[in-house]
Amino acid sequence: MKLVKTGLDIAATQGFAFLRDARVGIVCNQASLNSQGEHLIDLVVRHGNCKLKRIFAPEHGFRGTAQDMETVDDEVHDELEVVSLYGSGPESLHPDPEQLRGLDILLIDLPDIGTRYYTFSQTMAYCMLVAGEAGVKVIVLDRPNPIGGKQIEGSFLRYEFRSFCGIGPIANRHGMTLGELALLFQKGFGDGDGAIEPYSCELKVIRVEGWQREKYLDETSIPWVKPSPNMPSLDAAIVYPGTCLFEATNLSEGRGTDEAFLLIGAPFANGEDWLKTFSELGHPSEGASLKPTTFIPKYQKHTGETCQGIRIVVEDRTSLQSYRLGITLLVAAARAFPDKFQWRKDPYEFIKDVPAIDLLYGSSTLREVIDGRGSLDQ
Repeated sequence: MKLVKTGLDIAATQGFAFLRDARVGIVCNQASLNSQGEHLIDLVVRHGNCKLKRIFAPEHGFRGTAQDMETVDDEVHDELEVVSLYGSGPESLHPDPEQLRGLDILLIDLPDIGTRYYTFSQTMAYCMLVAGEAGVKVIVLDRPNPIGGKQIEGSFLRYEFRSFCGIGPIANRHGMTLGELALLFQKGFGDGDGAIEPYSCELKVIRVEGWQREKYLDETSIPWVKPSPNMPSLDAAIVYPGTCLFEATNLSEGRGTDEAFLLIGAPFANGEDWLKTFSELGHPSEGASLKPTTFIPKYQKHTGETCQGIRIVVEDRTSLQSYRLGITLLVAAARAFPDKFQWRKDPYEFIKDVPAIDLLYGSSTLREVIDGRGSLDQ
């Protein structure tokens, strides 16, 4: 197994020398651990060479216990203020400039899972934006992309569909590390519909060492730690680029089970009918097997109800195109259960006037194809 050092591992080995005598804010959560399982906050406090002023927490909270899109309040941890960057409205997604005044450095360590709509990269970008305006230096502690840095899948995110699910046309499965995304956001790219405006700030990335891009997290020395309540395993992260699309429907993603995002279903679904329709679409699920199943979600859609549906078993992750698989399963579900399948109508990431599926996909194309029974190839 390849020895890989995260940015946090490297910073701790150096005694966080770059923080000496600085006034520091930290953006982190419960998974911000070094390879020995020690938390970033504890390590910074132990070295004692800076003034730790404030903690900022992303979606799911500092302790990582809140469900997705659940309001998280500010709290206190060991007498330190913990500012929630996922409150009750869109304004809460950005730190208040007043909360950054008086800081010299904003240190960010957020374990990501390599998918555009996993919101931690947007939290980082918004922090960079406000830090730049406040004259605060940003330091990102980099980590490997747990689902590898070679495979890339995605659809074009158009300007009018930008949101907390994506600030620009980054591939749904983007293959980058959080540090690489930070460098991209700092510089910006493109013009017009394909542009990302620079999120200008003074930025330093402490890069991961020893990671080879084709390696998944379990091929490194870094242990898997759940970054959020319903990301229970590396396999769940691998299929997430595709199965997250079901958040935009009335089918459950198995939230609260041990196989969230590997289980998709609803009380009205029938796994065998669904798989038959999937097969008729002619897009094989290379790299995964699909099996009819039943499960009971513990959170959100169909809580406590017996759901029928599909269980995804990852068999060859290097050949699995998880985003394509998710789209095909979505089309098949709409065709197999035409009288029951529905798009999500509730606001999604605080946006009321754009369907959730359009925010995830990046445009209205997928929804229009499914609603009009158009060609999957489109």
